[in-house]
Amino acid sequence: MIIYNPDMIFKDRIEAAKLLAIKLSKYKDDPGVVMAVPKGGVPLAYVVARELGFPMQVIFTKKIGHPNNKEYAIGAASLSDYFVEPHHGVSREYIEQELKLVREKLQSMSDKFRGKYDTVDLKAKTLLIIDDGMATGNTLLSTVGLLRKSNPAKIVIAVPVASEEAVDKLQKEVDDLIVLNIPAYFESVGSFYENFSNVSEEEVLSYLEKMKDQA
Repeated sequence: MIIYNPDMIFKDRIEAAKLLAIKLSKYKDDPGVVMAVPKGGVPLAYVVARELGFPMQVIFTKKIGHPNNKEYAIGAASLSDYFVEPHHGVSREYIEQELKLVREKLQSMSDKFRGKYDTVDLKAKTLLIIDDGMATGNTLLSTVGLLRKSNPAKIVIAVPVASEEAVDKLQKEVDDLIVLNIPAYFESVGSFYENFSNVSEEEVLSYLEKMKDQA
């Protein structure tokens, strides 16, 4: 794990991505794949993938929230698989219902982005999971559990900023955790960027097109 320049503020996602790429250069000789968490992680993942010469894939996963608090992730689902940590009071019926809703949303996203990048076999690869920040870490924790089913060689999470809670939760679950800023007081991911505008689906498509052109 790397803690770099605590309490720094990033100009935007692109500046943060360039700093992440420097720290991730140690993996440049690995058979790697950059995994972009949509939508905010896509601009950063594009920069990292370009700098390292890796292919980029969008992670089509979405969290499964707790019935009493949908923001608290108890698992994650993809279009073909899912991962759920057992929780008291969470029924099988609830999981099945949430899986259906989550997969409907994922299918809609997949339909929009389909054909914009080449699917890469993740087995025996170094997976670099990129997002613009981690607040609780619950969603990425569940996503890691899901990606492990692909039998990668390594799983690395790299984010510009994260809370201490998220770092404590994830550092023992991955092969490497790279965080540029772990502030003593964490309010929100966006508060550590001067420009944290929403990333539109059109922007995601643009980055995927540019990535494909460079392949």
